[in-house]
Amino acid sequence: MHRRSLLRAGAAVAAGAVGPWTAGSAQTGYPDRPVKLIVPWSAGGSTDLLARAVGQNMADVLGRPVVVDNRPGAAGRLGVDALTKSPADGYTAAVVELAHAIAPAIYQKMPYDIMNDTAAVSMLGDSPLIFFADAQKYQAGQFQKFVADAKKSPEPLSVATSGTGSISHLASGLFARETGIALQMVPYKGSAPALTDVAAGVLSGHFCTLASASAMLGAGKIVPLMITGSRRASQLPGVPCASELGLARMDFGQWWALVVPAKVPKPIVEVLHKATATSLKDPRVQSRISSLAINLGSRSPDETQAFIRAESAKWAKVVASLGIQPE
Repeated sequence: MHRRSLLRAGAAVAAGAVGPWTAGSAQTGYPDRPVKLIVPWSAGGSTDLLARAVGQNMADVLGRPVVVDNRPGAAGRLGVDALTKSPADGYTAAVVELAHAIAPAIYQKMPYDIMNDTAAVSMLGDSPLIFFADAQKYQAGQFQKFVADAKKSPEPLSVATSGTGSISHLASGLFARETGIALQMVPYKGSAPALTDVAAGVLSGHFCTLASASAMLGAGKIVPLMITGSRRASQLPGVPCASELGLARMDFGQWWALVVPAKVPKPIVEVLHKATATSLKDPRVQSRISSLAINLGSRSPDETQAFIRAESAKWAKVVASLGIQPE
């Protein structure tokens, strides 16, 4: 009985949230079954953690389960490809991020068009990237020491990336260019194995979000040296940000958005948008995410679509400036 009461309450909240489309929702019965939320990465990463926190709350708002479906592979492209091949009925959504906006500049043959085969629902949030190094060699915030060591080294220091064109790859390239140091990029399948090798001294460093590094950071195996963007993270107050360090081209970060197949009817998109916006404001969601340096925030579908388009254009220029050839 308690669960049924919660579902009824969630449905009532959703009815209050969708405003003028409440009548249409009642007529179509949307949603009348679970909504699948595709996460194009493995479980446990920052995208997965965010999706599960928001999805659980959206289930309460919508009155139907929101089921996370992890579809890792091809640097996040397999999951979005699965989304674009799903029925445009509002029962399948996906979390996309910066990597998906970068991909068109990296891969000549894409299985989908991120701008034309998906429709934006809402932004979810953003987070700075953090450069982590071995805790046995550095203390938190010792960015200048790392740069000095790199300049003295007879060989380029090795840093882990999540593959060609990933945000960790581009961040490392900009980092090397801004500091004048030489870095050797070593591709990994994700931040977890990359950070394991950083902690073991096999690699010199890796760019990723705090969410992806929180376990190893908490265990004292790695330390943060610098943060991208123009402000420090409250979770790491002693770690300098890029603007303080004079790294002008490193004012960027990771971001996440919710999308659906392109032809989902706009009234359904609006229902999902308002459920998402409601969930992002919920104290329970904010409490689960606050320690991970993820800044939650919704935008309208049109604003989100425009943001993804602008990010795609911006990073295409970065890819070209770094001399990365499309694959």
